[in-house]
Amino acid sequence: MAVILLLAIALTIVSVGFSKSLEAAKVRAASRDLVAALRYTRGQAIVKGKSQALVLNLEDNSYVAPGKGSKKLPKDMTLQLTTADIEQTGAHSGGIRFFPDGSSTGGHISVLLGQREWRINVAWLTGEIALDEKPE
Repeated sequence: MAVILLLAIALTIVSVGFSKSLEAAKVRAASRDLVAALRYTRGQAIVKGKSQALVLNLEDNSYVAPGKGSKKLPKDMTLQLTTADIEQTGAHSGGIRFFPDGSSTGGHISVLLGQREWRINVAWLTGEIALDEKPE
């Protein structure tokens, strides 16, 4: 009986750790997809020689890159956006705009899942896009 009890405890600990790893992987993948969409938008602004914006809908946790379809985050994730006032298109929507010289309106987007938060920072001067995990 003691061996079975120890095995049950060990399996419980392993499954909790695996669950947290899986959660982290989901947030990381969604964040990397969003970073790719931002970099695509910046590239389109440079190539086309006119400003382009990645637009986020915070109500349904989705975003749209120029010329692409809407991409929705998994249902248990949430988006938060901090951007320039001029890029706020509604109470629950806004975007980050990139200009032909590579610069942007700047801001940051947070992808949240439970206690996990991944923050995507966009520098206004250079348009550089960086992904950072905030500690729990």
